[in-house]
Amino acid sequence: MNFESIDEILNFAIEKEVEAVEFYKKASGLAHVESIRDVLLDFSNEENKHKKMLEHFKDDQKKIEKYEFKKILDLKRSDFLVVNVEYETGMNFTDILKLAMKREEMAVKLYNKLSTYALDSNVENLFQILVQEESKHKNILETMYDDHMTKMGD
Repeated sequence: MNFESIDEILNFAIEKEVEAVEFYKKASGLAHVESIRDVLLDFSNEENKHKKMLEHFKDDQKKIEKYEFKKILDLKRSDFLVVNVEYETGMNFTDILKLAMKREEMAVKLYNKLSTYALDSNVENLFQILVQEESKHKNILETMYDDHMTKMGD
């Protein structure tokens, strides 16, 4: 992937967030269990917040410099999962969490890889912001997964 400008990077990232919003929204509409539907809708809303954040960066790129990085713990639960499935109606909550964790893990890896190709610090910062935001989601999902598995007796 070659990007000619920060605007191109932002457009790409916004498209990825829109895809994520639609994925979680569609999955929530197919969920038969209210708690699963609620979790998926929450994640759709979170991805929409990312989209809006990126749109704000596009409107004012100086906001990229003002972003405050925080340490995000990586539980690495998804790193050990092999998940090559699409969401299906009736999927159980454990599998939904696995799928969602894997999606966030792949986003983190993508933005980390793209940051290594950055030609200036502003572009690198933008990719690292995206890494951090996706890492937050990954952490939340991995924590939910741990809690869920504990309740299930695993």
